[in-house]
Parts: sequence; structure tokens; C-alpha cells
Amino acid sequence: MSRHIKRLTLTSKKNWWMVELDEEAESSPSIVPPHSATPGENTPQHTQQRTQQRTPRQLHRQTPRTYESTSHSSAPIYRPPTNPTLVPMAAGSASELFQCVVKKPNVVQIEINGEMQSNARDVTTQFLAELRVYTTLARHRNICAFLGALENVGMVLEYLEGRTLYDKVGYHDQLLDGLTHLHSYGLSHGDLSLLNIQVTRASDTVKLFDFGRSVHADSRILAPDDDADDEFAPPPAHPPPPPPTPSRFAYHGPSTPAQAPQRSARKVERIYPGTRPFSAPEILRGECADARLADAYSFGMILVCLDRGTLVDVKPWEQRKDKLPNGFLDGLEVFGARCEEYLRRCDQGRRRLAREDMMGVDVTMVDGL
Repeated sequence: MSRHIKRLTLTSKKNWWMVELDEEAESSPSIVPPHSATPGENTPQHTQQRTQQRTPRQLHRQTPRTYESTSHSSAPIYRPPTNPTLVPMAAGSASELFQCVVKKPNVVQIEINGEMQSNARDVTTQFLAELRVYTTLARHRNICAFLGALENVGMVLEYLEGRTLYDKVGYHDQLLDGLTHLHSYGLSHGDLSLLNIQVTRASDTVKLFDFGRSVHADSRILAPDDDADDEFAPPPAHPPPPPPTPSRFAYHGPSTPAQAPQRSARKVERIYPGTRPFSAPEILRGECADARLADAYSFGMILVCLDRGTLVDVKPWEQRKDKLPNGFLDGLEVFGARCEEYLRRCDQGRRRLAREDMMGVDVTMVDGL
């Protein structure tokens, strides 16, 4: 008697299927191990089914994210998108395990002089600024990968296994490539330092992270102590009185309700000093007008550290005045000329970061990775 397969279902045991036959052929389902033979197996239909038995994991490695009903499944098959950036650390019969980082805001309250102080506003600003970077940029090999967000928890980021740039040198091109990619979207890093750059162990790839001090180039930038209202400022307790009616040239027609002044469409963001000595002098003075140019100063300081193979320092009161210690740029054999251009005053010829300044690496090859 011929058998007609009604349904195939993958069991919890890897590569084992439960085969259900038509009622007229056989009343009870049977478990079929991999590569088992059944009558009529040489037919094209059974040959295709056997191929599906051998590669069941292909069912959940497809894209895009859809639910599909097929002739050989008892329930819709979920096909999640694949992520080429991530490599699973373990795999089972029905799932794969990945390492990742969950970054959540850390709000702290402290009582100072009988008054409660909280960092909630600054933490919120940093978290939203970093989230804007990850949701705006296209994926890039030198930027930490954003995997999504967990409601009421935080953002999920790529797990970076390696060392910070403080422990390793020689990654000028990758760092420049990542920064110019960031700047091409009109965004700055804001806190570029040796501690916010890592080099992965597996591929020696530079990764930028910690974008909490990022601002947008189209925004109006305020210093931390600027009294001007920003978009997060609370409304005034008492609205200002209406302006007096100008002289006899004013129109005295029917009165109309006073309209609230329209706010400028240009966003207002505050820029804060980053990690010393990498923070640009104009930020320390509260005079920054170009955040991406400030990143160039930080990049120049990093190049000095890379060239010397050690951490350098500048006294804060001297750095505010755009002064470098005597001999600070002496003896730099690799990046000396570029450091001099990046560490100039912002209003005296400091240059922006340009992708054409990459040294010794084919740009097209970097794009293809």
C-alpha cells in the first residue's frame, strides 16, 4: 500500500522529523531519523523532502522577517533576518547564542547640602544622543553595531572583545575612516579619547563607541553654563507681558488673540568638555562653533599618543588658551605634520578630518569589508 505524507514536523532532537501520514494510509505518526528510507523514496517528491530533512536549519536563516506556510510544515515558519556582523558563540537544534552588550541609563541621586541632586537630565541627553547616532548611521565596519533596543531596559550593542586604543597603536586609517563616516552624517563624536576606542582581538578592527556627547552640525551649540533657553528648558513661571503697541503708525483694527512666538526650527544642543587632554580648547572655553572641527583636535591628540606610544598631558589652564608644552610635537616621526594641523586654533587654520588623508590602505578595499 502506498504512503502519502501529510505533514512533516521538526522535533526537539536535532535533524529528527515527525512524519504524519494520511488516515487512509496509516493512523499514527512515526518518527523518522535523518537519512531514513521509506517506500517510494526514489520519487522526486521524496527526494526533495529528504533534502529538506538534511538541512532543517536553513528554514530559520532566511530574510526578510516573514511568516510563511509551506506544504511540509504544520505551523508558520518564522524567518528572522540574518546579521553578518555577528558570529554565534554557540548553536543548538532550534536556536543560536550571541554575545552582546545591553547598555542602560544609570540615574543617580545624591543629597548635597540638604538638596537632592540628580544626573537624570544629563543621562537622558547622553542616551538619546547616542541612540540618534546608531539609528542614523548606515552600518560601518569601524562603528560599533547597533542591534536594537529593549523597552524599559536600554540599547543592545555589538559585543567588542579586544583592547582599547590606549594599549595598541597603528590604527590611524581605520580610526580616520570611522570618524569621517560619522562626520558625513553631520554628527560629531564629542568625547573622542583613547578610552572610547577599542581594537577587536579577532580581526584587529578599530571600533568607535560611546556617543553620549555627540551633537549635530545643524544644531545651535551652547556651552554648559550658557543661560540661553534650550529645547529642554522648562517653560517660564509667568509668561512675558505682550509688547507695547507701537506709535500712531500701528494698525488699530479689530483685536485678535495674541499668537505665541514661533520657535526656531533649528535645534539647540549643549556641548560639554570630553576627556582631557583630548577635549578641544574652544570647548573648554565655551566657544565651540564646529563640533566636527573639535573632533579633529581630539584626533590630533590621539595621533600624538600613537606616535609616542604613551599617554600625553597638557595643563588645563594652558589648553584653554590653545597652548601646547614646549617640544610637544618634537620627535613625532609618523604623524608630526598632521598633528600640527589638527592641533592648531580652530580659527587659525585647523583642518577637518578627510578620508583622503588615509595612509597606506586602499580605500576601495576598506569599503568592501
